[in-house]
Amino acid sequence: MINLSPGTLHRFDQAIQYEWLETNGLGGYASSTVIGAHHRRYHGLLVAATKPPVKRMVMLSKLEESIITPNHTYELGANKYPGAVHPNGYIFLKEFSQELFPSFLYEVPGIQIRKTITAIHGENTVVEKFEVLKAEEPFVLKLQPMYAPRSYHNLSVANGQLDGGYTFEDGVFSTQPYEDQPKLFIKVPGASFLPQADWFYQVEYQEELNRGLEGHEDLFSPGNFVVKLEEGQTLYVTASLIDPTYRVAEELIENETLRRENLVRKAGFQDPMIQQLVLAADQFIVRRGDGLKTVVAGYPWFTDWGRDTMISLPGLCLATGRADDAKKILMSFAENVSEGMIPNRFPDNGTEPLYNTIDGTLWFFVAVHKYLETTRDEQFVVEHMMPVLKEILDWHERGTRFGIRMDEDGLLTGGEDGFALTWMDAKAHDWVVTPRKGKAVEINALWYNAWSIYAEILRIAGKEEEASVVEGRAEAVRLTFLREFWNPQTLALFDFIDGNHKDGTIRPNQIFAISLPFPLLDMDQSYQVLDRVERELLTPVGLRSLSSEDPLYRPTYEGDQYGRDGAYHQGTVWSWLLGPYLDALVRIRGGWGRDMAKMIIEQMGTHLGQAGVGSISEIFDGDKPHTPRGCTAQAWGVAELLRPVAEYNLYGQRKPTPSVSFERAVKPDPAQRPASQGSH
Repeated sequence: MINLSPGTLHRFDQAIQYEWLETNGLGGYASSTVIGAHHRRYHGLLVAATKPPVKRMVMLSKLEESIITPNHTYELGANKYPGAVHPNGYIFLKEFSQELFPSFLYEVPGIQIRKTITAIHGENTVVEKFEVLKAEEPFVLKLQPMYAPRSYHNLSVANGQLDGGYTFEDGVFSTQPYEDQPKLFIKVPGASFLPQADWFYQVEYQEELNRGLEGHEDLFSPGNFVVKLEEGQTLYVTASLIDPTYRVAEELIENETLRRENLVRKAGFQDPMIQQLVLAADQFIVRRGDGLKTVVAGYPWFTDWGRDTMISLPGLCLATGRADDAKKILMSFAENVSEGMIPNRFPDNGTEPLYNTIDGTLWFFVAVHKYLETTRDEQFVVEHMMPVLKEILDWHERGTRFGIRMDEDGLLTGGEDGFALTWMDAKAHDWVVTPRKGKAVEINALWYNAWSIYAEILRIAGKEEEASVVEGRAEAVRLTFLREFWNPQTLALFDFIDGNHKDGTIRPNQIFAISLPFPLLDMDQSYQVLDRVERELLTPVGLRSLSSEDPLYRPTYEGDQYGRDGAYHQGTVWSWLLGPYLDALVRIRGGWGRDMAKMIIEQMGTHLGQAGVGSISEIFDGDKPHTPRGCTAQAWGVAELLRPVAEYNLYGQRKPTPSVSFERAVKPDPAQRPASQGSH
């Protein structure tokens, strides 16, 4: 359980830095700060995915709660307006805790009430449970709905088009504020509804202002629910796009409790921190289409991205015993392969996918390899994946979009002016911040792995002769890679090669040459790359995207789009890069590396009580104190902690450790070379 005390909760500027998240398996969610004061446009009590997992809408921003006694009214909510906070109900918040669900304990004179929020899996429904733990006398709980349904990317302004009409029958409130939007239902059993239509102007979202964006919005309230409560009573409030008239909220919560407990049980981890990561992993696995799954890259604003999905799949699914979900995700993307490329992104509006990444498709090979390694489901891989992998390699050989093709030397090249196709894809309007056109180091490490993985599957399929030919091609790629990418001046790898230009910038991309299933470097080179990464890139929360010694290094990620994008891959720390670093650490430094890996994961576990409580942030500032930034819950940040835990059996996980094809590269011997202390 994660707990926050009044020492944090009663300091507004500190408390709003902590956010909670409940997701529903469709791409929808509920989220806010731990004191209930929204500070992002993306916050809301019911953010529905109206075309799962996209077309998210903030259907219900919040329910403002007040406790009314004969002598006093205590407003428990909080909102920030320009120059003011009103009300300041966070002063009554005695505890925030999160185990299976976020929970809030409020206390006013003579009354103690606990609120727990649960998003129901598989539907756009949220239930708030109010338990009256103490009440010296009966009191009235007032709930004020505030909404102005909109896309979660937009902001609302008071207008005459919003229809304030509603129905209220048998404790169920129903409204359709705009004709082209779904109906909103709110069920408050035993309540009366007191109409009082009003707009609340200029609600301020500080985090949007910090990001150089518009951060004010007007919210509409049609009135108030009022219900009389006394000690020992429990009230269930249901907000949904489904009519909840005949639904039992208590059963919905019980079913969701069992579902989450079963996820933890199935994963098989005993350590509480790893169990929390298992619950966090569940938040990203969502439905796409009929019977298939995908991965939301990050909350609150990302949808499903191909690159993020393939990198995340082993940790989110395979490390947690969810192989069937992994299969559905692989099929979802395999069905959308076009010209040898998986989609980079499915747009928010549900239109056709975008194919503008060079590495996402190559990560697909790694995801298939990890799936096969974990499940031994050879029939599925041979029958359904092998033809897709062959199609991808054929397209990349002859050339596909954006000049992506195999060059005469066998390496993979690609890119066009004005586009950023690798994972370092920051772009502010026409400014490509980190142009890496040509042959990128991690792309060609993945390219070698793609051929090696395909050869492995051919051999499983009984195609020995063809497998031998493909292995020969893979070996030719590896030898060319070593010749072209090794930089004897820095004893590291070039970051990319564009024609005659070889870029020696120290970035984390070279780690993949020693972390992927089929490494490319020999023993001595592997040590040298790892030492370089530790000295210039390693932090307690991930790897910097650029050496702190580089003159272009940006120590903080903040400001408007140009400021943020200018730092995104120019020094900002990425949590997901801990995964490949831990791979290299364990493989190269053996038993000592395993001990260090576990220590690093435990140290990272303290972050579960920060920022997005219970999850892992997308990025951090490059300089201390490494402030969390970006998405508060990021799929590959969570996944790339879980995956090494499972693969290297760091916490006694029941699954066997996968075998690693490392004969040509690393034979761990920690006594062979002294260990670097990194930048801790």
